Amino acid sequence: MKSISIKGSKRESVGKVATKALRNAGMVPCVIYGGKTPIHFSAEEKAFKKLVFTPNVYTASIDVDGQKIAAILQDIQFHPVTDKILHVDFYQLFDDKEITMKIPVKLTGTSPGVLNGGSLRFTNRKLRVKALPTNLPDFITADISKLKIGHKLVITSLVNKDYTFMHPDNTVVVQVRTSRNASAEDLDDEEVEETEEAAATE
Repeated sequence: MKSISIKGSKRESVGKVATKALRNAGMVPCVIYGGKTPIHFSAEEKAFKKLVFTPNVYTASIDVDGQKIAAILQDIQFHPVTDKILHVDFYQLFDDKEITMKIPVKLTGTSPGVLNGGSLRFTNRKLRVKALPTNLPDFITADISKLKIGHKLVITSLVNKDYTFMHPDNTVVVQVRTSRNASAEDLDDEEVEETEEAAATE
């Protein structure tokens, strides 16, 4: 998984007055959990743009006064009016300890069902996986090139030895539903019956 570098400085004081002063100076108060003790630091707000304002998922390489720490974004708070970042929580990564993250799903191929007028339903655009940090993927690939109308792709079709899905096996990731414009030759028997019944009642 790709990593974003963030340079920060330890916070000597974590009180309200010090925190407000940091924000007024364009800095964001942060905490790294997961180690022996929480690490409080601050960093420039612009350092978080690539980590926060993107559909992709990254780990963070945080340099706190020369101490480099690998972490993932755990929580972020925004100002309700200005959308400025108010606070960021990170969770420290260890090479021998598995973690759970939401990973984006990337569709590949062209669905014959969609070409014949079906409607693509991308139900789960991100999936929770558990893995060692070195095995976390940038994205999960879902091939839809065999999906006809009425077909669906479930978690078991995406199994990978490097990580474990934290969802039931029958979780639907993407499916192709019938629509008014669907071609009859691509419909399953059940879908044809549903389409004919719908037409008969109109």
